[in-house]
Amino acid sequence: MKISVISPVYRAEKNLDELVERIEHALLKITNDFEFILIDDASPDNSWIKIVEIAKKKKFVRGVKLSRNFGQHYAISAGIDLCDGDWIVVMDCDLQDQPEEIYKLYEKAKEGYHTVLARRFNRQDSFLKKAGSKLFYLTLGYLTGSKQDATVANFGIYNQKVITSIRNLPEKIRYFPTMVKWVGYSTAYIEVEHASRKEGNSSYSLKKLLNLALDIILAYSDKPLRMIVKAGIVIAMISFIVAIASVMAKLSGAYTVTGYASLITSIWFLSGSIILTLGIVGLYVGKTFESVKNRPIYIIEKTTDE
Repeated sequence: MKISVISPVYRAEKNLDELVERIEHALLKITNDFEFILIDDASPDNSWIKIVEIAKKKKFVRGVKLSRNFGQHYAISAGIDLCDGDWIVVMDCDLQDQPEEIYKLYEKAKEGYHTVLARRFNRQDSFLKKAGSKLFYLTLGYLTGSKQDATVANFGIYNQKVITSIRNLPEKIRYFPTMVKWVGYSTAYIEVEHASRKEGNSSYSLKKLLNLALDIILAYSDKPLRMIVKAGIVIAMISFIVAIASVMAKLSGAYTVTGYASLITSIWFLSGSIILTLGIVGLYVGKTFESVKNRPIYIIEKTTDE
């Protein structure tokens, strides 16, 4: 039985030595056959130099360097395309996901689950990070029509069947947790201790979270389009009611000339609705155009195997 651990790397130069040591100790409690794949997502520090250095000392470590910064979930996709373990662990490299929890995840998986996800019961993040994350998952859950848990991220252990199914998904926009939900299979959750960040800050700013949410919504949901249709029906009904009221007022002799303010308000409201509709439809068309190009979702520049 082989275990593969996948971790995207970005601004993690100072964490890597400790991360690899703790991964080794944690996995030796389970099996002697394991690999640790570190995917350098074009980190601006010396993370790749450190990965190469570690890989020379630790034969179970494999390094992969992407040609540019593609993003966390694309780096994870690169890792799952390269791994060959019977069980695959996906985790962050900042040591907030603690390697010692892998044993608990595996023990739960042995009960017959294909996926076991870590639920962070006491997140060691700033108030703004937790609030932004909660808002992100609430919005994502509403617009995709799926239940989202802000305490669950990428950290978990996955059977090879799950990873193979995700690997075969053709979409260009990648978001690992949603893909895990979509492929199904039996899933369990266990609570794990979430550690505080030792070095640096999260690379996910509010802007990046919003862009990520937009990409996911456009890729996995047509709910915004349905909301536009419903809004159009409501506007049409209101317009019809106002038209009937105007005719009745005219026939009863109580008709007065519409004021400038109400006319301008109506024009601005309807114009804004039309522009919003065109914008949302344009976003969907744009994403379709990107998919038609059929470009690779990531490019590997080099590996430590070379």
